Amino acid sequence: MQSDFAIEARGLSKHFGTLKAVSGLDLRVPRGQIYGFLGPNGSGKSTTIRMLCGLLTPTEGTASVLDTEIPADARVLKPKIGYMTQRFSLFGDMTVLENLQFISEIYSFPAADRENRIRDLLAKYDLEQQRDQLAGTMSGGQRQRLALACAVLHRPELLLLDEPTSAVDPQSRRDFWENLFRLASDGTTILVSTHYMDEAERCHRLAILDHGIKVADGTPSELQEATGMHIIEVIADDPYAAQAAIHDIEQVASVTQLGVRLRVLISEHYETPVELIEKALSSHGVVADVNMTRATLEDVFVAVTMSPENRA
Repeated sequence: MQSDFAIEARGLSKHFGTLKAVSGLDLRVPRGQIYGFLGPNGSGKSTTIRMLCGLLTPTEGTASVLDTEIPADARVLKPKIGYMTQRFSLFGDMTVLENLQFISEIYSFPAADRENRIRDLLAKYDLEQQRDQLAGTMSGGQRQRLALACAVLHRPELLLLDEPTSAVDPQSRRDFWENLFRLASDGTTILVSTHYMDEAERCHRLAILDHGIKVADGTPSELQEATGMHIIEVIADDPYAAQAAIHDIEQVASVTQLGVRLRVLISEHYETPVELIEKALSSHGVVADVNMTRATLEDVFVAVTMSPENRA
């Protein structure tokens, strides 16, 4: 019987000597959804993805991917997954068409269907005009579309994407995500790592990783409702003076400047956060508007990755 989850990991860990790249990760990724890994470089995102596709052997723990035990049955799994890294890993001295033909041979895609499949991918990923262009001469967005086309050529059930938009412009990122939504609507499960907050908001669910540990897991809205923090927005003519007035308040867990606005995080255990900030600003002669506001994913990330003493 097929599981409702494309990925189930239990206590998954990977150590490189004394470095604990991933520690005790529990993970459940529903089929047909886009699941995000959010975290900075070095948080364990890439290491986890490589374990899940069988490229790395876990130090501890187990994982089932598409009802296949990893790493024991990794060979059985590989034809069912597509994998795309942040670096363009195709052949720059081959044309777009030649890259697609080569990938079709690697995956032993039925010869009778190859021509139609490649024609469909060229149209779907807007590569028809680049059909005979060397891949190494393409723009970042074009190379990204080609890499995605190659990753899905064999119609994988699961697509693993390791920071795939890190080297492209904002418009290319938006177009890329439209392609991901189409794939998910057709039933493909997608696990994508990112350090962009706006991309994380587009995922159906996401986990936040920090130094190899999962510190949060849920839908974007669930995470935004469960920060454990009051989120205060301060708009001041002199944001530098406002930040200086707020920074050393004992109850303030974090203060970040965004243009003329400040985002202030205070533990939800404190009952009058707005009054606290207003009093501090007034005592320093700073005029500002102070209001409670809804948490963003950036606020969530700050809240769940800060030290325990700051959260108190």
